[in-house]
This record gives sequence, structure tokens and C-alpha cells, in this order.
Amino acid sequence: MVETFEDYVEQILNGDILSCKSVLNAVKRHEKDVKKSENSDFPYIFDKKKAQKAVRFIEMLPDPKGDNHKLAGFQKFIIESIYGWVRKDNHDLRRFHKVFVSMARKQGKTLLIAGIILYEFLFGKNPARSRQIFCTANDKEQAKIAFEMARKQLDQLRAKYPDVKKSTKRVRELLVNLDDDSYVRPLSRDTGATDGFEPYLGMLDEYGASKTSEMMELLESGQGQLDNPLIVIISTANFNMNAPMFTVEYPCAKEILKGEIEDDQYFAFIAEQESIDEIEDQSTWIKSNPLLEVKSVSGKLTEYLSKRWEVAKQTGEKNAVLVKNFNMWRQAEENSYIDIESWKNAAADEMPPINGQRVWFGVDVGKSSDLYAISWMYPVEGVWYSDNYSFVGTKYGLDAKIKRDRMDYRRVEEKGECEITTLESGVIDNERVYEWLDNFIESNDIQVQGIMYDPYQYGPLLTLIEKNHPEWEQITIRQGTMTLSMPTKQFRDDVLEGKIKHSGNEILTNAANNAVTMTDNNGVRIDKNKYSNKIDALDALLDAYAICFTENIENFLTDDYVMSDDFGF
Repeated sequence: MVETFEDYVEQILNGDILSCKSVLNAVKRHEKDVKKSENSDFPYIFDKKKAQKAVRFIEMLPDPKGDNHKLAGFQKFIIESIYGWVRKDNHDLRRFHKVFVSMARKQGKTLLIAGIILYEFLFGKNPARSRQIFCTANDKEQAKIAFEMARKQLDQLRAKYPDVKKSTKRVRELLVNLDDDSYVRPLSRDTGATDGFEPYLGMLDEYGASKTSEMMELLESGQGQLDNPLIVIISTANFNMNAPMFTVEYPCAKEILKGEIEDDQYFAFIAEQESIDEIEDQSTWIKSNPLLEVKSVSGKLTEYLSKRWEVAKQTGEKNAVLVKNFNMWRQAEENSYIDIESWKNAAADEMPPINGQRVWFGVDVGKSSDLYAISWMYPVEGVWYSDNYSFVGTKYGLDAKIKRDRMDYRRVEEKGECEITTLESGVIDNERVYEWLDNFIESNDIQVQGIMYDPYQYGPLLTLIEKNHPEWEQITIRQGTMTLSMPTKQFRDDVLEGKIKHSGNEILTNAANNAVTMTDNNGVRIDKNKYSNKIDALDALLDAYAICFTENIENFLTDDYVMSDDFGF
């Protein structure tokens, strides 16, 4: 076992302990910040004594059998980073106010969660009294899991140390510190109102399963007046590609670790496999299972993982093991249309200007209370670039729709990728859809090559376009495998070969993540998986691609080229 924090840092840096890039980046960030702390302009410093105090406390926590366990190297790195980095002007104020930890299951998560909760419950200093600590989740049962972790550890402490027993008590779903009136309790959407809500610590266990960012927003809004707040996310990856952990926290944490954005108060540790190919090489499993550094457990853990993977290959249910045991975000279905890595790799570094381009549009109209998707493609230098804009209905309530679709439409609207209806009825305004499309085409001087549509519910827009822009060709795309099989297969091939790029549009990305293949005697087409309702944006894009994929975009002759001196026979 790695003995010290410093040993872990050194062994990660020199490769003695294999790690994924994100863990390596976390260690490099620490080293860079230690050097930066020597500069008077950097407001933080690493206080080794404070770091070790937290480690010693967590290592003294007894398990249900009464035994104590030393922290592994990666656990020491996480705990010492949280508690060692402090403000230079006040060592009682932590540097980090948000912590994001992601790794495979069975990596000692319980010890970390209970340790952080109880350390703050018993020894927190700022504020000195009435510290509110919440174990949070979207539903009460999930929130109680983290609470029970802390409760069981506190019971062991109370049984072993009379002073702890004297100064603490449990009242139903509440742990109370009698010395300073601090408390720990579970918190979820259905918990009800909380008087004087000021969460000193919010622990989000298995945040990957949360469908919305509601609890995160509640915690952050309640911490505004606190000097030393802390939010801790500890979670494995999930199947829900629309989850706020995957769409918000995970990419943010990765960018911080890469140095692409700066946030000195955000700590991230992400232990994950970096490709499916690695899974056949057991020596790489430590990337997502950092507990394998501990020799006393590595044999049993490796054997367990080997059995899980072999059974998964035999049953064809590999995705569940990739998610839970190797911390890889995967679609729930084995027959996913496009795997997440391929779609992610197809994101354009920068979308070329659409102004003046030839553009093929696809339209998929859902129910008037649901979603109206407009997707488009345009070729630049032999590559198809794709994007989407959607209109969102709210007939049965926006919050209910956000929960059902697992998509935070309010946040997506703020990004400029969709528009939530403003009609009191909650239905989508067809005239507003036409107004947006007309303005988009005119303001970008777009050369409309065609508007391809699924005829279901399309009538109102068809009439508006015929009346105002008869020059825009509208083409019906029959919704069946006979029509869509070839473009559906070609689209996927072109994504894999880098011939199709996309903007990273969130609704389109989630549609790609949700889509699975459906096969019949006439070929293949896409369908939604059982975990989601939304593939409309991709349906619209494939409607466009059903026509434009036949274009030879590499040899297209523009008017400017024909009239230039370079053109001739």
C-alpha cells in the first residue's frame, strides 16, 4: 500500500502506478499549485498538518466489525487535497468548495462519504455552531443511503468512545451534535420545506442517477452567505446520458483538469477506463479501479472483475459492467446506434460559418405539447456539418417534461439551443417555428437546398412555407426502413470516418445517445431506447441526410469557381 500522500503523487507522476489521464492531470495540478503557492499572488497554500488530521480521523473510523482501515494512496490524495488546501489568510477556510469524485464501484466510497460527513459534523469550525449537513438525492430512499453510511459509522464511534456518545444523538432521520447544535439529515425533493436552509455541507451520492440538477441548485443557492461551504459529488458513471452529472459536472471537471478552464475552488478526481480496448488488458483496470494499488485486496478485486467481464461477454450485457465496474459512460442498450465515444469524437472544434452556405434542412414534428425539431446539414471542404434547434412544449408542465425527458430544457434554452413555448396553453406555436426558420435563413443568407420532413403533423408549417417561400423545395421523407435504411447506415459510417461533424448541440447529442437500431426485412432504422423518449433531433437530421447524402460535395462547382480564371476545359 502507498504509505503517504507524497508517495502517491510521486508514483503517479513517474508511472509506477498506472492512471488515466484525468487522475494524472489531477496530480499535476496539485504539483503546479504547490509551486504557485510560493507566489504571493496565489491566495492558497497546502497545510500538511490539516490534511493529515483529516486522514487520521477517517482511518480511525471502525467498520461494522470494529476494525480500522488505512486509506489507500488515492483516498489520501482526495482527502488531503480537500482539507490540506486552505486560504493563506485563514487556514480554517478551505480552498475547495466543490468536489467531484468519480470511480468504479467497490473502491471504498463508503469510507470517503462517511468520513467527510462525520469529520465536518464533529470537527467543523466555520461556522463553529449549527452546521447543516445534508445527504442529498432526487428521491428520499437514495438520499437515505449516504445518511445510513454516516449513521452506522457514528454508531461504531459512539460504542467505542464515551465522549462521542455523550455529545451526539440520533433522533429518527437526524444526527445531532449536542455540543454545537450541528446536524446531519437526508434531503430530497420530497423531504419538504427546510427552515433556515443553509447547507454547510451537501453530499451527493451517485449523482449520475439524478435526472435533474434541482438538488444541486438548491444546495448552491443556500450556501450564498457561508464562508466555508462544501458540496461533494461521489459517483460512478451511469446510463443516463441526459443526467446533469454527464452534461454539466463531468465535462466541467475534465476541462478544469486539462487546464482549459480555471476554477481554483473546484477539486476533481476522475478514475476511468479510457477505451473499450483496454478492458481486455487487466493491467489497465487500475485506471478505473484505483483500489487495485492495495496489494491485500488487488487479487480478490481482479478476480471479481474478471468474472464480471467474462459473464458480460457471454451474455452480451457488457454495457452494465463497463458502466459500473469500469466507470465508463455508456448507452443502456447493447444495440445503440452510435456509441458515445464516436459521437463525441465527431464534435467539431469550431463550426464553420453557415452564412451563404448550401443547407439541407430536416424537420420532425412531435405532438404540439412535446418537441419540434429542426436539424440541418451543410458541406464545407468535403465534410458535412450538422446542427439543431428545437421548440419545447409545456402543456403538461415544464418540470414534468424535464423529468420525463431527462433534459434540463431551461439550461439548454439559456445556451441558445432551444426555445420553450410562451403560449399559455403550453403547445408549440407553428407560426413562431416558421418565424424562427425564416429569420434564420434570411439572416444567414442561406441557400436552401430542400426542407425534408416527416409528414406527421407537418401540415401547418408546409402551408406557411408554400404561401411565403414557394422557392423552398419541401420533400416528404417516408418514415420506413425501405426509405431510411441506406442513409441511416451511411450516416453512422460517415460519423465514424470523420465525414460528418456536429456542433455539440445538447438535444442532438442526447438524441444520438438515446437512439438504438431497429431491424426488419427492409433494412434498419433508428428507434428510441427504453430509457428515453427523445430522438426527434436525430430523426430530423436523418430526414435531411436521406436527400443530401447523395450529393457529391467534394466536386461541387460554385458560381464563383466557374467564373474564375482557374476554371476551364
